[in-house]
Amino acid sequence: MPDVIVKVGGGLLSTAGDLDGVLAALSALARWCRLLIVPGGGPFADAVRAVDRNRAIPDDAAHWMAVLAMDQYAHLLAARLDGAEIVADLAETRSALAAHRIPVLTAYKWLRDEDPLPHTWDVTSDSIAAWVAGVSGAREIVLVKPRGATGDLLDAYFARAIPSHVRTTIATAEQVGDVFRDIAARSTRNVETA
Repeated sequence: MPDVIVKVGGGLLSTAGDLDGVLAALSALARWCRLLIVPGGGPFADAVRAVDRNRAIPDDAAHWMAVLAMDQYAHLLAARLDGAEIVADLAETRSALAAHRIPVLTAYKWLRDEDPLPHTWDVTSDSIAAWVAGVSGAREIVLVKPRGATGDLLDAYFARAIPSHVRTTIATAEQVGDVFRDIAARSTRNVETA
């Protein structure tokens, strides 16, 4: 199972070069620990929000449309990340990791089957990644945010979704290299002491 869940925010698409830098750092980190990438929604979810503002989409429909937006971004990430493989659940994640691939989650089907979270804009890809961390047994989650992001960076439901044993780190695009090096160093120490 994955050691670390990395939620790659869709806001990275707004600054040239940031997504490529994060993907290169992810590729390097994958040599040291087992990752599962959870995509954000980015401009795909923003389109759902815009329609919701103009047409008042029912909460259930808006929720599932936003989750499908995450699946769209997952395909973009997998296409750009060397060694990536689209997965839809923990069984596929396990298989991808066993084949030394980097799993990128398309969560729609899994979430439809389990339906573990409220259908509200208080739940974003951050809370979905937190739920995935809990059910997968991951010990750490990194939420990658756009360059220069400040303030309240988590959705309103995140604190309820994240298990207490999961270490949480928020990293902006310019901080990712340092954060991932720290995780790799901890992984190396864990291997040496085992």
